[in-house]
Amino acid sequence: MNLNPVLIIQNIFNGLMVGGLYALIAVGYTMVYGILRLINFAHGDIMTMGIYFAFYAVVLMKMPFFVGVIFSVFATALLGFLIDRIAYKPLRNAPRISALITAIGMSFFLESFAVVFFGSNYKSFMKVLGKNSSVIFKTYKVGKIIIPQISFIVIGITILALLILFYIVYKTKIGMAMRAISTDIPTTALMGINVDMVIGFTFALGSALAAIAGIMWAMRYPNFYPYTGFNPGLKAFIAAVFGGIGSLQGAVLGGFLLGLIEVMLITLFPSVMQYKDAFAFLILIVILVIKPSGLLGKRSIVKV
Repeated sequence: MNLNPVLIIQNIFNGLMVGGLYALIAVGYTMVYGILRLINFAHGDIMTMGIYFAFYAVVLMKMPFFVGVIFSVFATALLGFLIDRIAYKPLRNAPRISALITAIGMSFFLESFAVVFFGSNYKSFMKVLGKNSSVIFKTYKVGKIIIPQISFIVIGITILALLILFYIVYKTKIGMAMRAISTDIPTTALMGINVDMVIGFTFALGSALAAIAGIMWAMRYPNFYPYTGFNPGLKAFIAAVFGGIGSLQGAVLGGFLLGLIEVMLITLFPSVMQYKDAFAFLILIVILVIKPSGLLGKRSIVKV
């Protein structure tokens, strides 16, 4: 067991950074599940598309870095909206298994699309960062503790994005409509709310957050390829279940906890690094056995 206090403190920041990225992706899962009771398994691949959009906006279209990031967020939001309209909307009244199979198929489609159009080789996000990389990868030293600036950037942007999300969901009319639909779709429709448009907005919002998470993931781990979002997407799904899928607060809590647990496990027990993914799935199994509704989830009665 490695009990080096300097290493532990450094990796607490690293764990918060990774956990924040999981949280940003997890809220996308939980918003869609809260409304449609659907696990959008294509969500991790949507994150990957966000990375590619930013990459080509800067490298090919010669946009400034921050303009390219904004372009990517909006393009990915549009992609999420179109995925709902094309793949999921026709299945609103179909059995849930049909939508689930479609979600898995959409995941494979996006991965194959990226391979065909973007290539299967790794690309470096350092081309996107350009001269900004010297600022992003600057480090701060306090005594023996070294903390990279990227940790503060990711944690700060994550918190800001989550605050904006919570404001939208709890303080705006569209957020009120989202919460109403998550409770009772038929009644909400009878009240004159455009249910399909609100659901499409939910997909767009979750996809935009996935793009932000993807860009920050690529800033932290610069080499990416068409399957980059698969693993963090699965981890974010575990985080959503861990915290209580359907609960925004649960998704955020689950994301940060999973990131901290994962990083601290490797810090304390370096020899288990190759098993860190298996440990994440072990957490999923344990939470499903002990508390299937998750840490902050609520049990509900479903009529069949």
